[in-house]
Amino acid sequence: METTLIILKPDAVQRRLVGTIIGRFEQKGLQVVGMKLMKISPDLAARHYQDHSSKPFYPALVKFMTSQPVVVMALSGVGAIAICRNLMGATFGSKAAAGTIRGDYGISNSFNLVHGSDGPEAAQRELGLFFSPGEIHSYPMAGDTWVYDASSGKPE
Repeated sequence: METTLIILKPDAVQRRLVGTIIGRFEQKGLQVVGMKLMKISPDLAARHYQDHSSKPFYPALVKFMTSQPVVVMALSGVGAIAICRNLMGATFGSKAAAGTIRGDYGISNSFNLVHGSDGPEAAQRELGLFFSPGEIHSYPMAGDTWVYDASSGKPE
C-alpha cells in the first residue's frame, strides 16, 4: 500500500467540485485515510512549493494557493501515487485528456484543480507538511476484496 497527498485547490472548492473529485478517487478504489478543509498559510505554501521558488510563476502560485480554502487528502492504495496522477491528467487543463479530472473539468493552465504528489519521497514530505501525527488513519475496508485481487496472497 502507498499513501499520497492530494490537494483540491481553491478553484475546485469554489467551483463546488469537491465531492465530484473525491468520488473519482474513491470510485477507482483508493481509500481516504486523511482529509481536512483548510486555508494554506503563505509559510506553508512556501515550504510546499520550495522547489519552484525561483520560477517566474511562483508568486502567482503562492497567491492562488493561499487565496481560498483547499481540501487536503491522504489517499491510500496499491500504486496510489501513479493511479492518482493518471486520474488527474496532464498539468494543463487545456492539454489534459478527456476522462481525467483536469481533462473533464479544467481548461486553464494556471487553475488546474488538483495537486498530487509526484513520487514516494515527495508524498512522504508533503504528507508531513499537511498532516500531524494521528491525522492519517489505517483501517480495513470490507470492499477491498472486490477492489484488489489477492488470490496470490497479496493485493495486486
